[in-house]
Amino acid sequence: MTIFSVNDIAERVRSGGTTAVEIARDVLERCRKYDAVQKQVWILRLDEESLCAQAARIDSRIKAGEVLPLAGVPFAVKDNIDVAGLETTAACPAFAYTPEVSAPVVERLQEAGALLVGKTNLDQFATGLVGVRSPYGAVQNAFNREYVSGGSSSGSAVAVAAGLVAFALGTDTAGSGRVPAAFNHLIGLKPTKGRWSTRGVVPACRSLDCVSVFTNDVRDAGLVDDCLNWFDEKDPFSRPAAGSPGTGAEFSFGVARDEQLQWFGDQASRQAYEKAVGHLEMLGGKKVTVDISPLSDCAAMLYRGPWVAERAAAVGDLLKNNPGAIHPAVRGAMRDGQGVNGVDTFNALYRLKEFERMAGNMWKGMDILVLPTTPTIYRISELLAEPEVLNANLGLYTNFVNLLDMSAIALPSGQRENGTGTGISLIGPAHMDRGLLEIAARFETQFGDMTRPPLDLESSGDTVVQLAVCGAHLHGMPLNWQLASRQAKLVSRTRTAPVYKMYAMEVSPPKPALIHTGAEGTSIEVEIYELSTEDFGSFVEEVPPPLAIGSVDLEGGDTVKGFVAEPRACDGAMDISRFGGWRRYMATQNA
Repeated sequence: MTIFSVNDIAERVRSGGTTAVEIARDVLERCRKYDAVQKQVWILRLDEESLCAQAARIDSRIKAGEVLPLAGVPFAVKDNIDVAGLETTAACPAFAYTPEVSAPVVERLQEAGALLVGKTNLDQFATGLVGVRSPYGAVQNAFNREYVSGGSSSGSAVAVAAGLVAFALGTDTAGSGRVPAAFNHLIGLKPTKGRWSTRGVVPACRSLDCVSVFTNDVRDAGLVDDCLNWFDEKDPFSRPAAGSPGTGAEFSFGVARDEQLQWFGDQASRQAYEKAVGHLEMLGGKKVTVDISPLSDCAAMLYRGPWVAERAAAVGDLLKNNPGAIHPAVRGAMRDGQGVNGVDTFNALYRLKEFERMAGNMWKGMDILVLPTTPTIYRISELLAEPEVLNANLGLYTNFVNLLDMSAIALPSGQRENGTGTGISLIGPAHMDRGLLEIAARFETQFGDMTRPPLDLESSGDTVVQLAVCGAHLHGMPLNWQLASRQAKLVSRTRTAPVYKMYAMEVSPPKPALIHTGAEGTSIEVEIYELSTEDFGSFVEEVPPPLAIGSVDLEGGDTVKGFVAEPRACDGAMDISRFGGWRRYMATQNA
């Protein structure tokens, strides 16, 4: 699919070269085609009637003489940002609510004439840099679906990279608006904290959060910034924009010492970074080598300090009352925050002040800092096998930016043989946003290679896995949404071979334990679902012990993957095998 340009679409719609309704119909067709590749980009998308009605109102405003800087430009919104009348989930159905008003960033874009297409998938509660931590499915890289899209703003990045929208809003706390940009050949602008309102955004770490934007070129990112750079009196974290200095034809930029950069064996990423540094020197930049160890030390505080507790605070009582609704990796991070006390918090804040002073001294010797956006990329299967360590690796050069109140823009710098993107980040002090955009635009004009590997728009062809469920995942039961969100298909209702016993465990929500007992067993009711191997992998990751996924023997002799349990699951549990299945047992309990 051809990529969209924000400026080109707006100009054509304003001039009468096309209409917002025609743009809307084109978007609908693009989305239909890409649904065959991966539907999990979206959590919610407007239907044809709603989208075309919205577009018709934009056309009417233009006919009435309004000057709309974003006339008819299709955009998407990460689903932790409120849109009036549309459910906000933060990728957690148990947390979902429907706001009455939109976040100001959405209101301002629509006032400028932008066309809202829908709400995109994300790492749950914006916790993660990978794009696989969602009950709505793992978002795959737009250019190679074996690899991660990056997160947490995964759906927003892929929606732009796949040519479904011209720009998309994300959020950025530790790199969530920059890592996905690098992996998908995009611009990722993370403005100064408070430059764009964060009112109406589900917090990850409220004191650090920024709304960000993905675009296909720097000029488009600048146009979105023009619309969103506004002081919001009702947002206590908003602040008036200070003067944003330019850098002029000559500027100095800092690079890390060679021994301080880690690549984890990714030579393509290293070579792309070194080439980009050379390009900046050709633009008139003066390279300065700096010690980034204080920045790295500061970055480590993000997941070891009070900001972990801030993530737990963002979800309210959900972590206490319904922890099973939270993705295991996200839940683990939040629980780490429950042990943080006041002394820990103040000591961390004192330490952060020391890092702020060090960073302030760095800016005396350079205008901007230039680092790789990420050191490498991983396959989805690799992330599922080692979620915490590999996620942390991706944030080595992004985590400190928000902590130290810096501005940043991620730029494409090349591609690997596997088609995924490499990127560099231009980082500046607070309120350096326009200066960063100026340098980024010059870099893009002179050296920006806008050619990208072709998108694979064929169906994914993933191997289908059959999964037997016997309890809370049955149709109509409390956890069935975990299958529905992965587009799992119910293919049959059947029974196991007569070799199992079923026990009711004392847990909430109620769940059974299916135990293979051989000749002493009986036949138990199950449902068989089909889902892709990718979705199956993310589903298995969420299964809590003592439950597990193993092999289940069916009547007739077939064997499929399914829920089984460790023997310890029977401790204190009641044998309910006589009911022949979980549904009949629950009916007696409800009665």
